[in-house]
Amino acid sequence: MSTVTSSSEQSLASVVIVDYGLGNLRSVTRGLERAGADVDITDDPEAFAAADGVVLPGVGAFREGVENADPLREDLLEVAESGTPLFGICLGMQMLLTSSEEGENDGESAVRGLDLIPGTNVRFAEGQKVPHMGWNELDVERDHPLVAGVDGQYAYFVHSYYTVPDDEDATVATTDYELEFPSIVANEEGNVFGTQFHPEKSGETGLRILRNFVEICAAE
Repeated sequence: MSTVTSSSEQSLASVVIVDYGLGNLRSVTRGLERAGADVDITDDPEAFAAADGVVLPGVGAFREGVENADPLREDLLEVAESGTPLFGICLGMQMLLTSSEEGENDGESAVRGLDLIPGTNVRFAEGQKVPHMGWNELDVERDHPLVAGVDGQYAYFVHSYYTVPDDEDATVATTDYELEFPSIVANEEGNVFGTQFHPEKSGETGLRILRNFVEICAAE
């Protein structure tokens, strides 16, 4: 069990970053601190329950992410059920869905995501340049406090798979990369959400989103 704590001088909310062995933890921590959060990096479920909000980061493959996080699966589901904001970033967002084509490669059996936002993750079409890497525009499709002030702004992406929620209303914002894909999704209750891009690498746009997240946490 690991715990790393950092603090913001003007903390608006306490946020836990889930440490399951994958993810850009330090950059996410710095971004959240700039946004006004007191941050713990931990795999301690008791810390999840005590926090105002929980972040599930992720860099890498769906199967590895799901398998690494599996010991914490029930704890993460309890976070969502309790109404605590749960924010998935990049692979962390994909893990909020049910399944992924990436988890079915090489004849292996599929692995199941958290299924908090029903749907699957699919690979960009053959012929498209992958990964989708670099800056691209966010087109807000519906209201959610996470996206206040970011419609038409640009964020930084690095991914080869994109989410396809079962319910189109789960899509909060889209991005165009030869096809329109969901770049921000949320569950019906609004407390579980994710960004396909990296807010911690997205300059002022990303900082605005992280601030919005911290304000969501503070309001709970």
